[in-house]
Amino acid sequence: MEKHLFPKDIKEALAFLEEYKGEARLVSGATDLMLWIRDGKVSPSVLVDVSDIPEMKFVSVMNGKMTIGAAMTHAEIAANESVKQIFPALSDGCRSVGSPQIRNIATLAGNIVSAQPAADSVVPMTAFGAICEIANCEGARMKPLCELSKRVGESYVDPTKEILTKIEIAIPAGKYGTAFKRIAPREAMALPVVNVAVMLEAAEDGAISAARVVASPVAVVPFRAQRAEAHMVGKKPSAELFAEAAAIAEEEASPRDSLVRGSGAYRKALVKDLVEQALTEAAAALA
Repeated sequence: MEKHLFPKDIKEALAFLEEYKGEARLVSGATDLMLWIRDGKVSPSVLVDVSDIPEMKFVSVMNGKMTIGAAMTHAEIAANESVKQIFPALSDGCRSVGSPQIRNIATLAGNIVSAQPAADSVVPMTAFGAICEIANCEGARMKPLCELSKRVGESYVDPTKEILTKIEIAIPAGKYGTAFKRIAPREAMALPVVNVAVMLEAAEDGAISAARVVASPVAVVPFRAQRAEAHMVGKKPSAELFAEAAAIAEEEASPRDSLVRGSGAYRKALVKDLVEQALTEAAAALA
């Protein structure tokens, strides 16, 4: 690498990317990128560092939504009081990422653009229906987070031309609950064997009006158990209902055998257990 540039704002960062015509690479925490450079997977001649751009370092709550600047670190999000109160599953997910050192530098946007299907922060945001703003020199577009992963390790955001600037999450108007569950070989610095995030919303009569159940890594992108979700809508929360939904989610999931994470059959069983636990926890907020 020949240069490491530190733009003062998003406009200047985009100008740098345009100037170097694909030879520059956007970075923030760079916890994944540095490994890719070391392994020879990518070889940018210029790094454009957006980790300290003020307009990408914030959490705001207004007009019925939470907006998170894409350069916020996992540690900052996990500790944010608004996140803890409004979307506790996101706080829990960010707190599960890597080690304290990694959480202090790795960013939310980095996890999204790196497109790792089991990313502990991406799974809950998928369950919340998060939307991302992606900027380039021609303007900006909004794209659902669930549509950004192309395959493992590759997203539809081009870090040589584009910047993921912020993430928006709509806050349900009525009662809702969220939960995040994770199984890993050990407590610290381990990739999850399975992680699950859920969001439940309730109508005035207490019946479930909307449900999202996301599990990973059981596919090349974070996986929504849509049949399990549909099974719960219109019904009152109960232990029996959640056991049924968890069994359906187990049927829907199709993880492959992995030397690192265990057999597909083992992880299918874990999906059932974690979904049932997460639904039970999320439902407590609906009472």
